[in-house]
Formats: sequence, C-alpha cells, structure tokens
Amino acid sequence: MLTDLLLRDFRCFQECRVSLHEDTTLFIGRNAQGKTSLLEAACVLLRLQSPRTGNRAELIRLGAGTLLIEGTLAGRRLRCAQSASTRRLALDGAVCGKSADYLAGSGLVVWMDHRDMNLLRGGAEHRRRHLDFAASQIYPDYLHALRSYERALRGRNHVLKRDAIISWRQADAFAHVMSDHARVLRARRADLAAALQPHAALVHHELSAGAEALSLHFAPGWQGENLAEELAALREEEARTRSTSLGPHRDDLCLTLNGLDAATYASEGQQRSAALALKTAQARVLEDASGRPPLLLLDDIFGELDAHRRRALLRLLPAGTQKIITTTSLDWSTDPTSLGAIYQVEGATLAAQG
Repeated sequence: MLTDLLLRDFRCFQECRVSLHEDTTLFIGRNAQGKTSLLEAACVLLRLQSPRTGNRAELIRLGAGTLLIEGTLAGRRLRCAQSASTRRLALDGAVCGKSADYLAGSGLVVWMDHRDMNLLRGGAEHRRRHLDFAASQIYPDYLHALRSYERALRGRNHVLKRDAIISWRQADAFAHVMSDHARVLRARRADLAAALQPHAALVHHELSAGAEALSLHFAPGWQGENLAEELAALREEEARTRSTSLGPHRDDLCLTLNGLDAATYASEGQQRSAALALKTAQARVLEDASGRPPLLLLDDIFGELDAHRRRALLRLLPAGTQKIITTTSLDWSTDPTSLGAIYQVEGATLAAQG
C-alpha cells in the first residue's frame, strides 16, 4: 500500500504532501486544477514513467530545474528526483545506481482514463503501449529489450531515409541488433496476451451481463526466427517505403466481440466495456505475477460510466486493490461517506474533506 506522497516542483505543484487511504483516495475538483498530476506523480514514483508524456522536462514545474517525488510503499521509502536529463533514485535512503534495482523494490500500477477507448478505436500503437506497460512490470528482461529495440529501430529508419542511395551495410548492422531483442518482445507479448485473454473474457462477460463474448489474440509483426534475414529479403520494398517493414513495432492485439472485429462493429458502450475489461484483466494478471494487487489509478472515469458498469468494475477488481481516483464531482456515488479519504483540489492546493 502507498501511504503518502510528497511532491516538489512537479507539474503545477510547488510542494504538496498528502496521506493516502488504504482502500480509496479521491481527489475532487474542476478540470486543470492538478488532480491528474497527483495520479501521474504516483505512477512516476512507482514505475519511473508517465502515462501522459515521454518528455521528462514536461513534468518539472515551470521555472524549476528539478522535481522530487517521495512516498512510502509497504513500509519502504521511495525517492525519485530528476531533471530534464538526469535521474536520482533511492530506496530507504540507499541510492539505486540502476533503475532496474529501484523498480524491483517498487510496486505495480494500472492506469485507467478516458483515453482507454483508443484501445478499441485507435491504431495498433495504443494496444502495444497497453502490452508494454504491463509486460515491463512482469518480465525482468522486457524493458531492456524494448528500449534497445526502439533505439536500433530509430537508427535503422534514419539510415533508410538519410541518403538517396541507402547504405544497406549500416541498415543490416542495426537489423542484427534488433533481431535478438525482437524475439524477446514477441515471446513476452504473446505470453501476456494469453494471460490476459481468460480474465478479459470473464470481466467483459460480467460487464455485459452475459450478452457478449470478448476475445483477444496477439498478432505478431513478423513470423520467422531471424528478423535480420527477413528484412534483408525486403530491400526492394524498403527502398521504396524508406521504413522498416517488419518487426515488433508492427505487433497488434486483435479484439473481437461475438466473433466480430470490436473496433469496427462494437457500439460505444460495448467498446467502453471492452476497454474496462482489458484494464481490469491487466490488474488481475499483475496480481497473479506478483502475488499482490497493483495500485489502481483511475483518472476521471466514473462520471462516464453508467451505474451497472461502475458497480461491476469495483466488484471485479482484485480484492484489496488500493485505488486513487480523480473526479469532478461525487454525483455518481450513492454513499460518498464510504469512499475513504476525500480531498478537494483547487489551484494545486489540497483540502481534506470531512
């Protein structure tokens, strides 16, 4: 359980201290007051990444040079301080030289917000990001393989675009670097998709009151065992497109409802249920892998859900899941007094509600 948060120079907050409830903490307020930034800070503290941006500089308060986030998780003190280019991490006061050491002692996170509809409506990159966020928390070798593959892919695509006559020798060198990492990514994503499938199907069955069957399967962006050899056979095509034709950057997660493509044939309500099922399945898989429920960060989603989906979502989450929720109002709650700690957020200032 994450018991508290301290923020300094994070987003709009100059300094903020907040105690968190063991079950549910709610941040209530109008838009653009800092509610989502509190959730984002918890995610950065535990996973060293933001679901909103990949640019570290955007996290630092305007006019400041560094940010600081601290918190206590299961009795351990976590500390993350970073500038636009450097990061300093510590666990219980001991400096962590590697982010992997820090993450091994941190907690697991599931993030839900309105953008989850892109899992159904958006391109494959949204579904890959869903797989990446979960897989990086489960498999120790995943994040290194992902970052290494992405660096080599950027280098190869640069070579393909740079000159009128492509330097295939350089392109092939990058392809050989990509190949080993590609096998790791494909294997881990396939395993994760297989683990998500039964949970997502069960949750969606409950959300739809048994009326619909959700199915998902992993669709890899290449089929062979040696990516470098497969790319070498596609030089004519790549000379025309000036981009890398195969690889994990073209993986996808295919979703169907009652056997039909969910992105094409599902209604908005069906798509919303499917997105909730995917995120709830992610929480269950993370719990299965670690033996403890993840921290659930819910950014202003309850106001968009009907009463049936709200009740079903809370019932289907892993037992004991700690939840931090942002909302503009409590109109959706039938019993606000049972919700745990409640804070009003106004202009990056918090006020506890009785």
